[in-house]
This record gives sequence, structure tokens and C-alpha cells, in this order.
Amino acid sequence: MQFFRSLGLWVALVASSGALAYGLTLGHFPAALLLGPMLAAIAFGVGGAGLGVPKPGFLAAQAMIGCLVAKAVTAEIVATITEDGWIILAVVLVTVVAGAVVGWTLTRLHILPGTTAAWGSSPGGAAAMVAMSEEYGADPRLVAFMQYVRVVVVVLSASAVARLLTDVAAPAAPAAGTTPPLTVLVTLTVAAVGFALAHLLRLPAAALIGPMLLGSALHAAGLVGMALPIPLLDLAYATIGWYVGLRFRRETLRETVTALPGILIATVAVIALCAVWAYGLTQILPIDFLTAYLATSPGGLDSVAIIAVGSKADVSFVLAVQTLRLFVVLITGPLLAKWIAKGAPAGAPKA
Repeated sequence: MQFFRSLGLWVALVASSGALAYGLTLGHFPAALLLGPMLAAIAFGVGGAGLGVPKPGFLAAQAMIGCLVAKAVTAEIVATITEDGWIILAVVLVTVVAGAVVGWTLTRLHILPGTTAAWGSSPGGAAAMVAMSEEYGADPRLVAFMQYVRVVVVVLSASAVARLLTDVAAPAAPAAGTTPPLTVLVTLTVAAVGFALAHLLRLPAAALIGPMLLGSALHAAGLVGMALPIPLLDLAYATIGWYVGLRFRRETLRETVTALPGILIATVAVIALCAVWAYGLTQILPIDFLTAYLATSPGGLDSVAIIAVGSKADVSFVLAVQTLRLFVVLITGPLLAKWIAKGAPAGAPKA
């Protein structure tokens, strides 16, 4: 009985996701196949559907996005990123500091406990932040809520900005012709090997970072061609959207209702600070505002990658910044959490 109930709910979720994605596509929104499923999944998650994306499915979807990004990397782009390395590092540090300031402010105002505010406001790697937070005394439920609220707001705002700044008079049509089976097989092999190597090296977000780094290196060197069938990419987009949306629960909303205004204000504040920095970047580097905005957006890496690929942004620059920031956040997270918790005023909860 439970099986048929779950099956019926999944059928309803897929149908509603398709309807929303179709509507967003008609509105020329980038990443409509991410946004539609995510919005539908939030409604199902909060409604108590009890559905969830299996972890292997989510990892496979991340690996596909990693290969999609790798396909856009060329030797010329790598040279450009190398030349602007100090700017990329500055972008990363500004975003990390913005998240730390917001976490410190939430603690000082007694809106959230110190360690929870620190991990919840860390800009990037939502799943990794939730997993690590519990080990450092934070409430993983509040951290998850903060992280995924931010991801949703970032995706919606980034999609809106991309929609406004991308020419929609003549949307690009999918490339004609079929995808060579051998190239697809090579791409899937790169995804599997990249994930395995990244997992062995204990890299963060191994399913995404591994295929992206290995594929980028091989593709930029001209050693392999990379391609994925459009239906497979569409499924990857939808899977990530479902994974994020279904993490929302009615119970979590009820438990965090008093902190929600502060969380939303903090999220918007971080996005606004990053947007100001993005405008500054356009005055320093020969890049457009959309590229700068997506590069500085505070996560998540896979969602921003999908939006960047679906718009006219410089995908490689965006992902270089986002990837480096993920590593910096994971390295500095425990230190920032301790600093913010120590800065909590007397009487403020520490965990």
C-alpha cells in the first residue's frame, strides 16, 4: 500500500514539475528544468509527502553537471582564469567574509545560536555544511533550513537576473543532430573515474568536483570530447531540483518560524552584498554583470552551474570562483564557527 502511495506521489510530483518547468520555459527563464521541479518539490515536502531523492541519484545528477561544466572549459579559458587568479581569490574572500558577518550578526541579535548561525550562513556547499555542522555542536535542522532557504532564494534571484540580462527575443535552439554514442560513453567514464578519484582524495562535493576537474583537464588538453544527451541532462537538472525542494518539511518550518524573518533578512543581505561586489568586478575585469553576479552568488555550486550554462555567462569564470569558494568555506568553516560562537553575547545559546 505504501509503495502505491509513494508511486502516486512521485507521478504527481513529476507531472507538476513538468507543468511548472514548461511555464518557466515559455517565460524564457534559464534552468527552467531546475526551477520547476524545485518549486514543486518544496510544496510536496512542506505538504508532508515524505518523498526523498535517493543519494545515488543525487550523486549521479551532480556528476552529470560536473561533466556539463567540463565540456565548456578550453585551453584559452584556463589561461584567462590563471591570469585573473588574484581577482578570483578576492571574490571568494569577500563572499566568505560577508557570510561570516551575517552569522556574527544573527548571533549578536540572539536570533540563532552561535555555531548554528556560523554554519547556516556559510556561502556554499549546503549538503557539506549540514553534514559537518552536527560534528561541531550546531543544530543540523536549523543549519539545513538556513542553507536550503538560501539556495532557493539564490536560484530564484539568479534566474530572474539571468532572465532580465539575457536576450530572449530569439532563444537558442538545441543543437541539431544526435550525440555520438562513443562520446557519451567517454563522458560517463570520465564522470565515474572523476568521482572515484575525488572520493578517494576526500574532496568536498566529490560527485560534482571530481568529474568537473578531471573532465576540464582532459577536455582543455584536447584529449577527450565530451557530450551528454539532452534528456539525461534534463533529468539531472530535475533531480537536483527535487533533492533541494524535498528537504523542506512542515515540522522544520514550524520549529524555525521565529527565526525565519532573521534568516530571510540575512539571506537577502548576503545576496545584496555579493551583488554590489559583482558590480565592482565589472569595473575591474572585462566581464559582464551576469557573469560577475553568478560568480559571487552564495551557492549552491550545482544550481549556479546550471543557470550559467543556460544563459550567456562565462561558465568557466563562474565555476572557478564557486569551486574555489567551496574549498575555502570547508577549510575555514570550523574556525569561523568557533569565532562566531565565542563572540556570542552573554546568555546567548552556543549550540
